[in-house]
Amino acid sequence: MSELKALLFDVDGTLADTEKDGHRVAFNRAFADAGLDWDWTPELYGQLLAVTGGKERMRYYLSDFNPEFEAPADLDEFVRGLHAAKTEHYTRMLGEGAIPLRPGVRRLLEEVRDAGLRMAVVTTTTPANVEALLTHAIELGAMDWFEVIAAGDIVPAKKPAPDIYTWAMNEMDLTSADCIAFEDSRNGILSSCGAGLKTIITTNDYTRDDDFSEAVIVLDQMGEPNQPFSVLAGDAGGVTHLDLNLVRRLHST
Repeated sequence: MSELKALLFDVDGTLADTEKDGHRVAFNRAFADAGLDWDWTPELYGQLLAVTGGKERMRYYLSDFNPEFEAPADLDEFVRGLHAAKTEHYTRMLGEGAIPLRPGVRRLLEEVRDAGLRMAVVTTTTPANVEALLTHAIELGAMDWFEVIAAGDIVPAKKPAPDIYTWAMNEMDLTSADCIAFEDSRNGILSSCGAGLKTIITTNDYTRDDDFSEAVIVLDQMGEPNQPFSVLAGDAGGVTHLDLNLVRRLHST
């Protein structure tokens, strides 16, 4: 078995619980600014999460949930404009400290960094959203903690396609045997496992009932020494929070 060299992290739902009280709220604010009466409730947003990527999610909403909407002639430009406005609202919320990291995330990132292992972000969200989260939830310069930021439209096919993980590993000159992935959703694990990666799952409110049968372990969170995780599937070997030793063991199994 290859030595663990790099940890590859999804962002939304994995590093921070961004969906229900972050992206969803930002979308609704952008819709209101544009004079639209669209209201993405928490329940509706859970259905829309079947599609990855904000622009793609809006097109899915129009085709499957609001087909009577009279779309403008240039739908692509309309969607891009709404998405840009949503990103402004989202980054503003991050700047206000409204979206913290999930339990255990910063501790694990710091431990990995101190150990000299390599890290990458692998996500469908935009680079601007990644930078806003890392800068406001960790520190200025936190983008530099990650060797590669694989985000947004950098590959045409988004998760569940494996392309974004394959791209990141190619950029780092690594193979799947050298890495482990961190995800939170069915689309995410289909992407990471499709790229040949062992995957650790931390669930959230939207994904706790997803099929994660391919994961090496499924946790409700990364946990802290005084805030233990719950193991939903797999074997943590008696450990109560996700640290680098456990990550290495899971990679070697």
